[in-house]
Amino acid sequence: MPIPRTLLAVPLAVTLIGLTSASAPLAAKPATDATLPLLVTRGKAPAAALLAREAPWSTTEPGAPDPPPGQRATQRPHWHFAQAKQPTADDTSTGADRNQAPATGTGSGADTGSSTGAHTGTRNTKDATRIRRTDHFRAGSITKTFIATVLLQLAAEHRLSLSDPVELHLPGLIRGKSLDGRSLTLRALLTHTSGLADYTTDTKGLVPLTPTEAVRTALAHPATTPGRWSYSNTNYVVLGMVIKQVTGRSYAAETQRRVITPLGLSGTSFPGTRTTLPAPHGRAYTSEGQDVTALDPGVAGAAGELISTLADLNRFYAALLTGRLLPALQLRQMLNTRTAEGHYGMGLYPQKLPCGTTVWGHTGRIAGSYVRTAATRDGDRVLTFRVNTDELADPALEPALLAAEFCDSGPSGS
Repeated sequence: MPIPRTLLAVPLAVTLIGLTSASAPLAAKPATDATLPLLVTRGKAPAAALLAREAPWSTTEPGAPDPPPGQRATQRPHWHFAQAKQPTADDTSTGADRNQAPATGTGSGADTGSSTGAHTGTRNTKDATRIRRTDHFRAGSITKTFIATVLLQLAAEHRLSLSDPVELHLPGLIRGKSLDGRSLTLRALLTHTSGLADYTTDTKGLVPLTPTEAVRTALAHPATTPGRWSYSNTNYVVLGMVIKQVTGRSYAAETQRRVITPLGLSGTSFPGTRTTLPAPHGRAYTSEGQDVTALDPGVAGAAGELISTLADLNRFYAALLTGRLLPALQLRQMLNTRTAEGHYGMGLYPQKLPCGTTVWGHTGRIAGSYVRTAATRDGDRVLTFRVNTDELADPALEPALLAAEFCDSGPSGS
């Protein structure tokens, strides 16, 4: 149900939490910690959180060589977690979390965090807005990076070609007034240059459809210009169907086998028909205040049904960009944005920050959740932030937070 607007009149309480290594000295407050609360105050999100991952060798002096790969494997990444939240009726006057000290800092080593079970309620119940480091959440279109990775692995194995027409794998699926699967390639789907309309224009991301229904809904709309970039969730729904046709397994099972299990992403899953989130998790709200924590994954399918955690997304993008998931050729293809006029590669896109650094990643937006993961090209530094609503009132806050994380040392790592 909608959240009472009177809650917005309560003075903001912000809690920032940092995790520190017991043996490490307290580090200077990261620049992101000053920006994150703005996602709550100016962005009007109930709560926000970030987790930054930095390879230990990326903090060496300028010009110093990186350690050899063998030595890298023995070093553990540095982690920094912070959160900010709107106050609740049970908050203290300072808004501090009673269970964790309101400190900031950096941490090193493996993930730790609360394993508290999920709770229910609305924003004005105790802890309803709190985001924990280990919380599961809906990752939305970040799913596309996982799907593209699987497609490119299949291409590397010569089980398909990016130049294959869709018709080769899914005969008769795409027959529209101006689109035909016999001339539409897998590359066009991956780069959003197919011309397929976005079926979520009709569903608003709230109506579950089967993949075939999603394609039919898209074909009922005029096509965009084939060969020109136009973002469409329909493209990745079709790619999910291709994965099943080629492998004999669903895109969820294939991604689990090829990506999730090998990387040990224990908090990442495809929910299938399950409408609930795994524990622990918080609440999720639309921008109008409706609680949508329970959601039918069929609203997104292969275009956005993934559930994950902050740490898992950081690990995935670090592994992807350091070459652990794709051969060099396929990774270059993934990062090539020429087909999409510089807007998009295959399942991820670049963003150049004011300091000159270019980061790679994806956003994820689905009812009740907005997520952004960005990483340097070498995968040494990764940031994932999230809010438990699907829209930021001030879109300028996203690039500001990325700049706070990646521009502290100038235009390096692009």
